[in-house]
Amino acid sequence: MRGGIGVGIPLNAVALQSGASVLDAVETGCARCEADQCNGSVGFGGSPDESGETTLDAMIMNGDTMEAGAVADLRRIKNAIGVARAVMEHTDHTLLVGESASVFAENMGFIAEDLTTNKSVNILSEWLKGNCQPNYRKNVLPDPSASCGPYKPRATARRNKRAQGANERSHDTIGMVALDRDGHMAAGTSTNGLTHKVPGRVGDSPIVGAGAFVDSSAGGAAATGDGDIMMRLLPSYLAVELMRAGADPSAACKTAISRIKRHYSGFFGAIICANTTGHYGAACNKVPGFSQFHFMVSNSESESPLMEYVDCL
Repeated sequence: MRGGIGVGIPLNAVALQSGASVLDAVETGCARCEADQCNGSVGFGGSPDESGETTLDAMIMNGDTMEAGAVADLRRIKNAIGVARAVMEHTDHTLLVGESASVFAENMGFIAEDLTTNKSVNILSEWLKGNCQPNYRKNVLPDPSASCGPYKPRATARRNKRAQGANERSHDTIGMVALDRDGHMAAGTSTNGLTHKVPGRVGDSPIVGAGAFVDSSAGGAAATGDGDIMMRLLPSYLAVELMRAGADPSAACKTAISRIKRHYSGFFGAIICANTTGHYGAACNKVPGFSQFHFMVSNSESESPLMEYVDCL
């Protein structure tokens, strides 16, 4: 497939089609989703943590130079993907976190704003009324399956099931992979993380190789889902290396999902993949309530982005 292609969850590829760089296209697409609060899982006002605060994670990667920039647990700044790019372009670092990331952003000219909305306040209020269910604590007292905190360690550890109330809307990500007509590639992610997460939690989205990975000589991939599990097996890195070895994007995506499923059969997750020729694919793990994964594709052969889907494994 010739020309520019963008694959995303979802994707705004207007910038790429107008001749902007792949990095600009990824940043523009993610920033649009941040501003629009896509699905409530990206941008301000969504996925409050246990204390009711919304914090943001984002990452952007240059497939030509292998440079990357990321932020995690970002407070007060709505444009997380923009701050991630500033980390890449204005520091020698890859990842900045927490309050120090917010201070960096303000020094770079980003506007400090309250990320709380009436919606996020209501989400917290209802959660507290429901005895803080679901939550992501284990081996603590009082019993986290029936009570709110504060919690203290349980003297004898025991196995706890993952929070049963978690679903695909409680942890999601915008992930993008872009390829232009000259073979330049970039990838990026942005999310507000897991609803009711323990304050300070960072998922897979800002982690290179987990949330996304791209190499202009092989391809790119971006993932979404249960980041606490997915980041342990680096699915985006694995998918790109499989494409480097000759696997087509669909096969690479399926293998990356299957690798995680081998260890965590009930995890929620999906991944998109695109290679250097513009071919693309996706895969997801089938769990109750999630049997298909929809994603957007835009290229020079279509006048507008097209929604496609795959059946989950």
